[in-house]
Amino acid sequence: MEPVDRTDAEPRRRRRPRRTARGLRAWALGAAGLLLAGCASMPERGEIRPVEASQGVDSQVRVFGVPPADRASPQEIVDGFLEAMTSDDPQLQTARKYLTEDAAKNWKPGSAVTVLSAGLDRVSVQGEKDPASPRFRVTGRMLGTVDELSAYQPETSDRRYEEFLQLTQEDKQWRIATAPSSLVLSESDFQRIYMPVNKYYFAGSTLVADPVYVRQRTDPDSRMDPTTQTVKSLLAGPSKWLGPVVTSGFPTGTELREGTKSLSYDGQNTLRVPLNDKADNVAGPQCQKMATQLLYTVKDLTGSRIDRVDLVRADGKSQLCQITEATAAGVANRPQSPGHQYYVDGENRLVRMRLDPNREEQQDAAVPVPGPLSGNPAFKVGSAAVAYDEKRAAVVSEDGHGLYVVNLTTAGAMPPPLLTARGIKPAGLTAPTWDASGDLWVADQDPQNPTLWRLPGGTGTPERVEVSGLDGARIAGLKVSPDGVRIALLLVERESRKNLYIGRIERPDGKADASAVSVRELRPAAPQLADVTAMSWAPRGRLLVVGRESGGVVQARYMLADGSMVGAGLPGATGLVAVAASEDEKMPVVAYSEDGIVWLPPGAQWRTVAAGGRSPVYPG
Repeated sequence: MEPVDRTDAEPRRRRRPRRTARGLRAWALGAAGLLLAGCASMPERGEIRPVEASQGVDSQVRVFGVPPADRASPQEIVDGFLEAMTSDDPQLQTARKYLTEDAAKNWKPGSAVTVLSAGLDRVSVQGEKDPASPRFRVTGRMLGTVDELSAYQPETSDRRYEEFLQLTQEDKQWRIATAPSSLVLSESDFQRIYMPVNKYYFAGSTLVADPVYVRQRTDPDSRMDPTTQTVKSLLAGPSKWLGPVVTSGFPTGTELREGTKSLSYDGQNTLRVPLNDKADNVAGPQCQKMATQLLYTVKDLTGSRIDRVDLVRADGKSQLCQITEATAAGVANRPQSPGHQYYVDGENRLVRMRLDPNREEQQDAAVPVPGPLSGNPAFKVGSAAVAYDEKRAAVVSEDGHGLYVVNLTTAGAMPPPLLTARGIKPAGLTAPTWDASGDLWVADQDPQNPTLWRLPGGTGTPERVEVSGLDGARIAGLKVSPDGVRIALLLVERESRKNLYIGRIERPDGKADASAVSVRELRPAAPQLADVTAMSWAPRGRLLVVGRESGGVVQARYMLADGSMVGAGLPGATGLVAVAASEDEKMPVVAYSEDGIVWLPPGAQWRTVAAGGRSPVYPG
């Protein structure tokens, strides 16, 4: 395609390339690429000029950069390089043409990605060592970074990205001698180029999702397809944040067999994965765990396409082991599908509705839960949580003062409270939550001494849980993840706004029943939202969050546990006060709204199932 046509009519705006007849014919024939951006001519000194991001670009469009023109000015070299970083060129060859020979050789764009809210600003500045040599400061507002393990980390402060590009002449052509330390992309380009996927590791016998980002198309640096990129990331190990609480079944040093660039399926939806000799002699049970990690990881990337994984030894011929989806479900120790959905009705009773994923309509009316609560109509329930086996419920009294655990299988008298709040509503106890090992968690919102409590086994003596990084914030809501290694905390911070954070649950020696459990490394889970009002864990390690952006309206959106947003929000999700989702994707999202208790079944629309009621929960 021809170089971008530049005139003096608009010297201060970055141009888009004109579409020639040849270019349009290439588009119609499904050619490999489409030129989206070129270089712009800009003043040399003093004035800041934006290098805009691609807007509204479809993820299936392949973008190729424009090579530097002969005798291009320093400004054109910098602008062309910044745009060429967004291309799909193999090894980012076009971007490297803007660098000196040494800089191109040493540049490692695959090591990290810096994500900016919009395009870059660049301004010419005087060099320190060589004032006469062109030098540019490149800046932008940071949203987050993707590290060498493909993990995303949101930027929580107003810190700006800043890098200096020094130019020199090489063969009488201006070239960049100091390449950026990472790939630098605007948010729109990042969303076009990368996609989120979960890797999976083990915490004890439970499989845990670890979100990462891989390229949607073949990686220009490694030349690996998305499936191979994902498997390579899985073998490299968990993210730094999750690493302290999970393990991998793969022996240290396990990699794909040398030269593997593509992984494909056969006619039976079986994925063959050749490994190096580090895994040649693993025992059967360990190999089953390895294959389970691979199956769930690739399944998250491809949906329901994969039915079986075959692990192949380094010789490329002999099979190490295989696992089917049915067998992997047992190895993964996935949470059982809930039998009921629970909420507090208009009479302050804990009630439940039977769930049947094979029925399109849930016609059964809600009934009070069995056990001591049904035999004590005078007790008013404020909030509740039901254990995963649905044999016990933890309830907080309507005044927020007392926490009780009741049996849902046998009748009897109401037991005494296991924990009482220092204050009363609204500074009482939060809604409780159960973890996968049967421990119960709740927070005391006492402004003078906010505390997170854990009750081992749901009946033990309450233990105070240290939360690093809390910095005096009050916990207004909490929910332990189904895998039991993360906790979502709704914190009341400055100006009484609620912000959502994820903490890592650490247990001494990795034992589920160990004392001195702590929550470490709080990280923002919804940094895009100015105020969060409700949240719930959702399938595949995601969060369903109700909140609003600054100046916006309340909405419900899915978020990855790394703080990045996933796809569109829930349709028609207005007026929601509380929300609940199940790990089973066949179950409806449940919410409390101005219409009462409402359900959103998969692929359907919201419908009211109870005119009154509040505080909907699934087991957990």
